[in-house]
Amino acid sequence: MMCTSQRLTLIACTDERERDWNHYAEMATRLVFLGGGTLLRFEILAALCEPTLDIERLILDGTATAEQFLDVLANLPVEFSGDVVRLDERGSGFLSASGRGGDRVLYALQPKDVRFYLGMHDLIVQRELEMIA
Repeated sequence: MMCTSQRLTLIACTDERERDWNHYAEMATRLVFLGGGTLLRFEILAALCEPTLDIERLILDGTATAEQFLDVLANLPVEFSGDVVRLDERGSGFLSASGRGGDRVLYALQPKDVRFYLGMHDLIVQRELEMIA
């Protein structure tokens, strides 16, 4: 795998064109897209276990059932302290983040929370924020 000094956001989605992701080179984090499918869990865990990659967050955009999301959370490497976000077709989702002491906390996200999260981390471009407002 490649070695990079830029932080990475892994995004698992069936079609990256469904959302107006921010691909601009000057971003603090680089977006890396994974397809969905039966091997998604293994792709995710392989990337998260790769020591040369600095993964800041993982976003499952319509590619994981609730059961698959929980399976990924249950098998996260202990070294990974980044966010794990599951977005569903209704625009809502769940966020798993590191809490105090290294434990993970789980938040339910309403569509406005999803917009806030994606916008706050500059993951989608402004026109996408206006469209989903």
